[in-house]
Amino acid sequence: MLRESVARKVESHERGFRWRSHEISRIEGLSDAVFAFAVTLLIVSLEVPRTFAELRETINGFLPFAISFAILIQIWYIQFTWFRRYGLQDALTTALNAVLLFVVLFYVYPLKFLFTYLASALLGGGGMAHFPDGRVEPMLKGHDGYLMMLVYNAGFIAVFEVFVLLYWRAWHKRDELDLDVKERFLTRERLGANACFVGMGLISTCIVVVGGEHAAGLAGMVYMLLAPLLTVYFRVMGRRFRRLETLAPSTALREPS
Repeated sequence: MLRESVARKVESHERGFRWRSHEISRIEGLSDAVFAFAVTLLIVSLEVPRTFAELRETINGFLPFAISFAILIQIWYIQFTWFRRYGLQDALTTALNAVLLFVVLFYVYPLKFLFTYLASALLGGGGMAHFPDGRVEPMLKGHDGYLMMLVYNAGFIAVFEVFVLLYWRAWHKRDELDLDVKERFLTRERLGANACFVGMGLISTCIVVVGGEHAAGLAGMVYMLLAPLLTVYFRVMGRRFRRLETLAPSTALREPS
């Protein structure tokens, strides 16, 4: 399965972290099924195009599908890594994972719609929807842009807030999991990284709430700051981790709780 093949490749490259789970749990099996279903929902139609016009419409949807697919895979990978690192299956972990899966299924259509609109607007389509009967209508009308950003932000924040809570749960269980100094550092590092995603979503939401319909575009552009923000964050944390490695070369070292 995908998790097994990824696990074999990733575990050997995990810096300073012992994996506490190697077998696919029932929680992970259910998660894989939900993510697979979410990817299926991204596909506009499972039927083979009958005309070139239908084929062209399918090709036009390739870029939004690719971006949405990449985001779903990123979410899946973060979840996959978390379960491999900590292997927790308690009631709270199960509940948080269930919330994540629920949000992912809800998030699929807003995600695909947003990137379909952006691709149409940026690639000459003018943000117009083309229907099989020949009708052409704007994809967004009136205050739709404002509402679209609110829905997208809500899903974005919810997904990464769940990851913040999952990493907080692992940190809370650090003694029970017997995390060493490096593992505790990396747990805090990932908690902070996911908090950056949540913070960016909250900033975007504040902009669109305060600025209204006319600020929807700016609220979307805020997400472009994620790349430089995370680059700086991981560089700073990377230097701290390398300093920690020189001070604590043995992964058997523990830090006080």
